[in-house]
Amino acid sequence: QVQLVESGGGLVQAGGSLRLSCAASGRTLSSKGMGWFRQAAGKEREFVAAIGRSGAIVNYENSVKGRFTISRDNAKNTVYLQMNSLKPEDTAVYYCAAASGPSVYMQRAAYDYWGQGTQVTVSS
Repeated sequence: QVQLVESGGGLVQAGGSLRLSCAASGRTLSSKGMGWFRQAAGKEREFVAAIGRSGAIVNYENSVKGRFTISRDNAKNTVYLQMNSLKPEDTAVYYCAAASGPSVYMQRAAYDYWGQGTQVTVSS
């Protein structure tokens, strides 16, 4: 069993930055691909970014490319999402997820474990 806890969300003005963290307990994350998803009010949960188990391979949703960076520290069992140049449309609850496999996955079905989410609000 893996427990994931996100932190680092908050209220920020457009153009600002936030760094989200996802700390895992229960089992090591080093063998698992990890992802970040987000869900805005009234919308489906959508893919944001994913990283393979070694950190060498990453993938991003098109609207966040060049602004967001996903990374991981397997020694700390933690995954990060650095978010720069934030826009009001980035406002959502952000979820961390751990996949059953080691690669990069965009589909929600590939992820077995989910955190409780952290709210990110970007004001204009």
